[in-house]
Parts: sequence; structure tokens; C-alpha cells
Amino acid sequence: MERIYKTMRGAGVINLVIGSVIIVCGVTAGVMAIVSGAVLLKRKSEITF
Repeated sequence: MERIYKTMRGAGVINLVIGSVIIVCGVTAGVMAIVSGAVLLKRKSEITF
């Protein structure tokens, strides 16, 4: 019985770690998108098609 609880606890810890990593990656990608958009807006007058 104790072995099952240790396995479940390990799975829970892994899920928390994976969730934290995904949140950090999402926030990082969002910040990078906002920064690149701000740069595009700043140099809007220089862009010609």
C-alpha cells in the first residue's frame, strides 16, 4: 500500500513541475511577443511594402 502512495506522490510532483515549466514558457513567449510587437510599432514608419 505504501508503494502505491509513493508512486502517486511522485506523479503529483512531476505534474506540478511540468505545470510550472509550461507556465514559465507561456509567460516568456507572451513577453517576447509583446516586445517584438512594440518594436514593430515603434518602427512602423520605416516599414514599406
